[in-house]
Amino acid sequence: MTQLDRYVGGAALKAFLLVAAGLAALFSLLEFVEQLKSVGEGQYRVINALVYVLLTSPSRLLQVAPVAMLIGTLLALGSLAKDSELTALRALCVSEIRIIASVLKVLPPVIAVLFVIAEFIVPPAQHLAITQRSAALADSPLADSGDTLWAGGAQQYLNVQRIESKNVLRGINIYDFSDDGRLETFIHADRAEIGAEGPWLLREVTRKSIVARRFQTEHLETLSWQSFLPGKRVQDLMPAPENMSPTTLYRYVRAMTRQGQHAVRYEQELWNKIGMPLAMLAMALIAAPFVFGPPRSQNTGQQITIGAGIGIVFSLTQQISNRLDLLLNLNPAVTALGPSCILIGLAAYLFYRSHRIRPVPAMPPPVPAP
Repeated sequence: MTQLDRYVGGAALKAFLLVAAGLAALFSLLEFVEQLKSVGEGQYRVINALVYVLLTSPSRLLQVAPVAMLIGTLLALGSLAKDSELTALRALCVSEIRIIASVLKVLPPVIAVLFVIAEFIVPPAQHLAITQRSAALADSPLADSGDTLWAGGAQQYLNVQRIESKNVLRGINIYDFSDDGRLETFIHADRAEIGAEGPWLLREVTRKSIVARRFQTEHLETLSWQSFLPGKRVQDLMPAPENMSPTTLYRYVRAMTRQGQHAVRYEQELWNKIGMPLAMLAMALIAAPFVFGPPRSQNTGQQITIGAGIGIVFSLTQQISNRLDLLLNLNPAVTALGPSCILIGLAAYLFYRSHRIRPVPAMPPPVPAP
């Protein structure tokens, strides 16, 4: 890495970190305000809301990373242009492409750090945040190891072996105790269908009751059970695709495909994570036309405003393409990578156009011979 790379790339990296931290803090503050609406429910307090926001902040950092790269690049190169440092570099025969290349050299370490965050930090942090929030809101003991769920309340204990989806649970065990702490009833169900509210519908049920110190066993096809734990709290424990690690998403999609089940939403999120480096590259490249454009057409503030607007439009386009994938059954790879490819093409076109219309300085008049 040359001194030019360290200087230009270092300026871009500092600006990126500053913008990413600022955006993550802003959205965390908005989330904290949203969580305050739940304060007072069950045992949910302000400190619980604060812990929840802090634990979920790494996820927000990943979400704002592409836009932060765009704004950071614009701020860094705009600052160099304002101080005429870019002009000095070009006077030293350093091409604009070479300057952009110095910024792009920052991308590999940044992407590597983002992958580590997505793989090893976000999933456990999100899981802990959701578990603690659900336990506080449900006002009952709740323990979720990732493989099995335990919850207690109303002299009952609930064990769920596997959360298959937001509406289907597998391997349900219910222990019902009397006032003096003796086990009265044990219920096992192979499957439970739940909703956000209302009773659970248990299927393939075995119920054992202790009567006169003897077990009485019943086998039922279905059983309606009014849970002390609202179904919505259990549904919240189901990890959202955006909170799963890339490797876990890949294994989940493969498993669902082998079983012949649709996993479009999870496949879409997998491709979004795969396309993160391409999105970061597109955001860095789209900054070039607005910094190296015609010097008299726009000032630095206008360049940054237009560039930031393109970043916002890009984010909205990604969200719309994700919805179109679900509605129109399009290829997830196309809808996830398409906006980034279009943005890279737009950056190349604008960069070429800005050079083509750049005014050529007039040649000085010839000096007359003495």
